[in-house]
Amino acid sequence: MNYILTHWQNLLLSVGVLIAVMIAARVVHYIVFSILARLVQKPERVIEASIVRHGRRPAKWIFPLLALLVAVPLVPLAMVIRNAVEHVVGLGLIAAIAWVVILAIEVVADILDARYRIDVRDNLAARRIQTQVQVLRRILTAVVILVTIAIMLLTIPNVRSIGASVLASAGLAGLIVGFSMKSTLGNWIAGIQIALTQPFRIDDAVIVSGEWGWIEEITTTYVVVRIWDLRRMVVPLSYFIEQPFQNWTRTSAELLGSVYLYVDYTVPVDEVRQELTRILKSTDKWVGKVNVLQVSDAKEHTVELRALMDAPDSGSAWDLRCYVRENLIKFLQERYPHSLPTVRAEVRGTNGYADRLPLAQRQTNEKLA
Repeated sequence: MNYILTHWQNLLLSVGVLIAVMIAARVVHYIVFSILARLVQKPERVIEASIVRHGRRPAKWIFPLLALLVAVPLVPLAMVIRNAVEHVVGLGLIAAIAWVVILAIEVVADILDARYRIDVRDNLAARRIQTQVQVLRRILTAVVILVTIAIMLLTIPNVRSIGASVLASAGLAGLIVGFSMKSTLGNWIAGIQIALTQPFRIDDAVIVSGEWGWIEEITTTYVVVRIWDLRRMVVPLSYFIEQPFQNWTRTSAELLGSVYLYVDYTVPVDEVRQELTRILKSTDKWVGKVNVLQVSDAKEHTVELRALMDAPDSGSAWDLRCYVRENLIKFLQERYPHSLPTVRAEVRGTNGYADRLPLAQRQTNEKLA
């Protein structure tokens, strides 16, 4: 208190200088990001757009911290107060460095996202890169945050002394923490395995637990599968390492689609085969490599026709199958209705029973027949 009363002028000057420096830093922040916001209006400015999107809000605090780091040694403060302020600003500087590293990770990820787009037809290589980028970006961000927190704690003398005193029991603590975080660590390790080996990629068509959908998002601990009816299934990463699942687009985005028709034995197969070719040529969802119609089975009352066709991706394959099925049925209804499934029956008389009926009953039966 005596120091404050004695040196109130220096304190007031110091506070005024620090506030002015922080205000100047906020003005610089506004100017810098206003210029960047103008540049990002051009579509080719991917880096600037990424910096604005990920860095605008954190930079509101980083710029003043950097300004304080420069200004604190220049103001007339007591050594105790100076050391305390410099320590707080130093913690902020460590956080700022971590933020710059995370920002660099995000910018690189955005550059790769812009270069390798998955909204094109031939996107196998792009999906491979996107999968690695998503997983590694989250893992690296988590590592940077953990390391930053550890470094900030080590700058506090009391925390450092406590850490040295419990170092002997670190092995037991590590076992306890490892056991309690078994599932989390398992998912992290599974995420690294998936990023490297890639049993599936972003936008792969998969069947998981009997549900068909697409890989929509991969985090450090779970995967989001977009089901065909727009539901989302959240699956732990470790599931894909420990359990079997189907990947329809593992080596290529192209898929074979099949359509089954059950028709009468009188169906003209050659005409249906020609109609299938015409139908496929009339749509852009057909790749053009596979066009097959075969009698795949013969049952008691019907024969089974199987039509095979190729499509560029899983969504187009579904639409193409529905389109072919509808048009083949329409073709049979209009041109060969007798080829649709028919149930035949033969009715025979039973020992002249019908002839022994009264005349009126026989005439009624004949009319009904």
